[in-house]
Amino acid sequence: MTINTATEASVGVSHPLDQLSRAEISRAVSILKDGPAGAETFRYISVEMREPSKEDLRNGTVTEREADAVLIDRADGRAYEAIVNLDAGLVTRWTQLAAGIQPPFMLDEFAECEENCKKDPRVVEALNARGLTDLDLVCFEPWSVGWFGEDAEGRRLMRALVFVRQDPDDSPYAHPIENLVVIYDLSSGTVARIEDNEVIPIPAASGNYLPKYVGPARTDLKPLSITQPEGASFTVTGNHVTWADWSFRVGFTPREGLVLHQLRFRNKDTERPVINRASLAEMVVPYGDPAPVQAKKNAFDSGEYNIGNMANSLKLGCDCLGEIQYFDGITTDSHGNPMTIKNAICMHEEDDSILWKHFDFREGTAEVRRNRKLVISFIATVANYEYAFYWHLFLDGSIEFLVKATGILSTAAQHPDQKTPYGQALNNDGLYAPIHQHLFNVRMDFELDGLRNSVYEVDTEIPEDNPTLTAFRAVDRLLETEQQAIRKADVAKHRFWKVVNHESKNLVNEPVAYRLIPTNAITLAADERSHVSQRAQFARNNLWVTPYNRDERFPAGEYPNQSTGGDGLPEWTKNDRNIVDEDLVVWYTFGMHHVVRLEDWPVMPRQNIGFMLEPHGFFDQNPALNLPDLTQAATTTNESTCCSGHEQ
Repeated sequence: MTINTATEASVGVSHPLDQLSRAEISRAVSILKDGPAGAETFRYISVEMREPSKEDLRNGTVTEREADAVLIDRADGRAYEAIVNLDAGLVTRWTQLAAGIQPPFMLDEFAECEENCKKDPRVVEALNARGLTDLDLVCFEPWSVGWFGEDAEGRRLMRALVFVRQDPDDSPYAHPIENLVVIYDLSSGTVARIEDNEVIPIPAASGNYLPKYVGPARTDLKPLSITQPEGASFTVTGNHVTWADWSFRVGFTPREGLVLHQLRFRNKDTERPVINRASLAEMVVPYGDPAPVQAKKNAFDSGEYNIGNMANSLKLGCDCLGEIQYFDGITTDSHGNPMTIKNAICMHEEDDSILWKHFDFREGTAEVRRNRKLVISFIATVANYEYAFYWHLFLDGSIEFLVKATGILSTAAQHPDQKTPYGQALNNDGLYAPIHQHLFNVRMDFELDGLRNSVYEVDTEIPEDNPTLTAFRAVDRLLETEQQAIRKADVAKHRFWKVVNHESKNLVNEPVAYRLIPTNAITLAADERSHVSQRAQFARNNLWVTPYNRDERFPAGEYPNQSTGGDGLPEWTKNDRNIVDEDLVVWYTFGMHHVVRLEDWPVMPRQNIGFMLEPHGFFDQNPALNLPDLTQAATTTNESTCCSGHEQ
């Protein structure tokens, strides 16, 4: 088994899309400290590679390395954006953001919030009133405060929910301290206020899942070995990957985590572009329980928390199996020091059952070819939840994006003799988990056989002239403007969308295309008048299409933390720009409508959520006809029956 890691020492900067190295981050911070960010009160939200323009990348005219930085001055709470030219050693742009704009949280702000909450006499008094005196066992879990019509007066706030452990390695989520919330002011480093309402008994029943609590592991599962004696089929040069007919570049940002750049497929010795850039652009987790504490839970885990910074260091045998290639994620702490997340991204191959097969019953012969997929993934822990994000590339040109949700439910407490209709009781001791949603938005900058693309909505319809009563057909409708392209999935119409290039034709003189199959196509359940709906309008529809603009990056806007809403996609699409034969960005919203079940406790079995992109006339025929027959390489107990299923 081989483990490879692409590190700064072994790779260096060899391409304009390589993420910033540790040395480059240090240089950018040094330039800022020698310039407009010289005060000790400045903190660094993020320092990342400023991506060159698409035109410069295409023309090969990128000559300078630049960094984008977001900072906040703790002295007055004002936020700033900067562009740093690393080659010239200059800050080429320094912009003070409007008052009240709050960038994402920094990792050490979570620890600061918990530490200072325990020092506040009012918090200690509230805990003592509930019989809690050992503060080492109390856990403060900082959430974003969102916006609910209350003016934060320019303050940078966190909303800390409170839990308690029964012993040091106990799961605190089994013991929520309901109706006690601490609002913490990061601007001043103090507790702003305490929301202390009706006392509900703290659930006492255990919710542990560690081996010492569960008991001996079962012994009836035999070893399952995944081996590739000749090594992996991919080739990695720096952050550039080639595998089968695919090629792409691996990127990483603090906000998005894994990014795929310049995704191309080789067809008849021609490198054909498919997607220029793809990433998780935003997610929101709104809760449907109207209880005082639960109603204000709606985290934007990307835009408020910088989910890339929360990436795990992945481990062989646990997170990844097989012949593994790791890529590090390089980011920064709040003081601008470079921080490396070792093995932040994992890449490996997986068998994926059959790709195509036919048994010729007349001749008694069969041809079968196995599929495999290239898996590029990262996993982020956001307090209680784990989100594992996977891009899958298949041999036939298909692409899948998959989110595997696991971790621990965000719990609440009720009186033991009550059962709320807004959640699932997890025991008879008052513990429950509220109904909620996980909504994700993926941004895909398409470049299908070139820059000029269009999008069609495809519905299956029954024609009016239908004498046999059996006719149905797929009908294409061109989406011509942004407003026309704000769409919802429709299962009754078997709806999908396809991205086409009118200038590139296939064998039957039709525009080449990829289709987006809208699986897990949920939308926001909250009323459209709610505050969370105003802040997460991207989640009220499944499809949005916009002409490319390098400044239009995130569907809920650049800074959703404490925003009042209306930013991002709803604002951009007001202009109703043309989207026919343009350089297009497709935004797809999907997710998990989480009606909690008992089996989700005390740690949740993985739930899969995602969607597929499939070639739809992009090729002239099945592009995977040339796969090798692996029948002889496989070990079977009866080779004569493995293909046909009948004895010869």
